Amino acid sequence: MEFTNRIELAELEAAVKKIKAEIGQIVIGQQATIEYMLAALLADGHILLEGVPGVAKTLMAKVIAKTIDVDFGRIQFTPDLMPSDVLGTSLYNSKNTEFEFKKGPVFANILLVDEVNRAPAKTQSALFEVMEERQVTVDGVTYPMAEPFLILATQNPVEHEGTYRLPEAQLDRFLFKLNIGYPSATEETEILKGHNERRRLGDAVNAVVAVISSEQLSALRNIILQVHVEEKLLEYIVKIVGATRSHPSLFLGASPRASVALLNSCKALAALRGRDFITPDDVQELAYPVLRHRIILTPEREMEGATPDDMIRLILEKAEVPR
Repeated sequence: MEFTNRIELAELEAAVKKIKAEIGQIVIGQQATIEYMLAALLADGHILLEGVPGVAKTLMAKVIAKTIDVDFGRIQFTPDLMPSDVLGTSLYNSKNTEFEFKKGPVFANILLVDEVNRAPAKTQSALFEVMEERQVTVDGVTYPMAEPFLILATQNPVEHEGTYRLPEAQLDRFLFKLNIGYPSATEETEILKGHNERRRLGDAVNAVVAVISSEQLSALRNIILQVHVEEKLLEYIVKIVGATRSHPSLFLGASPRASVALLNSCKALAALRGRDFITPDDVQELAYPVLRHRIILTPEREMEGATPDDMIRLILEKAEVPR
């Protein structure tokens, strides 16, 4: 049985097709991750990419950023990085005898923060205000960020030497935490073929062209806002997120920000897949990337080897699915 969308999704479908075509020239596999990253882009949410070195975390972030005609910035977080290195600083101008604010690399439309857990807490906290409020305050003066503004951060889950764990307040500001795994044998063979034929990966990345403008992205985000959500699905989201706060195996549950994140991302994913309404399947699928970094297991469950995804799975199994 075919259905007719109540909102026009042709423009969104065309834009996503162009973006995926550009990404597909460079990135092999990782289709689900790319789709989630595009959903976060449309839902105006920041993304945390976690995976071992060499699984194309940085590459995916760079290529997606290049498909949009906006300013792209990159910061390599290191233990000696200071907040002023991220936000900017006031410098004395001897000509007019006044201090002038020199903007830091954070003033970009899409910002790649590589190895975000390598900088100490003082520097990590420099991102708190800009991630949530899209503005930077320095020396009592507030500087709003240009739209769109999106942070793509990467981190390595296995390295602990010289790293600083992200505080819960900062993790909560990421819409998604996406775990990047190893490619399949077939995909890895395709990666090798590409490198063998291209020789230089950098040249291929530089050849990626912008296919949509910032104005088009804003228009696509407005389309996402119109996606229909039934009240019973709102209650379903609340039920799932609320269950994290009372679960005996969880020390910390998710906040209402998680509920909003789950709602907005479901609307974006539904539109990406050609629907103007969300389904329980969307909620169940996105519960993992939305909640896994927002909950903390009790020490006992951690010692047993349980993971946040295990807990989310148990919660979804117990929550009654709306019909």
